[in-house]
Amino acid sequence: MINIGLFEPEIPPNTGNIARLCGAVGAPLHLIGRLGFRIDDKSLQRAGLDYWDSVLIHTHDSFSDFEKIIAPGRLFCFSSRASIPFTKVQFRPGDGLLFGPESQGLPNWILDKYESNQILIPMPGSKSIRSLNLATSVGIAVYECLRQLNGW
Repeated sequence: MINIGLFEPEIPPNTGNIARLCGAVGAPLHLIGRLGFRIDDKSLQRAGLDYWDSVLIHTHDSFSDFEKIIAPGRLFCFSSRASIPFTKVQFRPGDGLLFGPESQGLPNWILDKYESNQILIPMPGSKSIRSLNLATSVGIAVYECLRQLNGW
């Protein structure tokens, strides 16, 4: 299976929706660094509905703690500044998909470290749209991984 990483997520309903998705597809969710909410936040719980028992959630105090858990798998960093579409990647079991905070995306120090593994979700529409909603992005990426890994 794949691992989903959220680096310093800020908006509880997005994280709740992503947790629900992870439960539905059997992917562990990794919450990394400083969170913009408490895990027991009502809006986080509400977005995940009553599926929390089905979600494997790991919290990591730092990015390096997360990297130790994800190794030896590959880590792909999603960024609207990347040039390689996520559909050009051949995903493998154990890969990690990493997404940054809603307001700014992944920091440059992470993107620099994983320079060859930066990928994007193309947005061919209006150039005034800077990014997609975090939960939408994770859903798109997860289902492409599942499509590849399960031969759909």
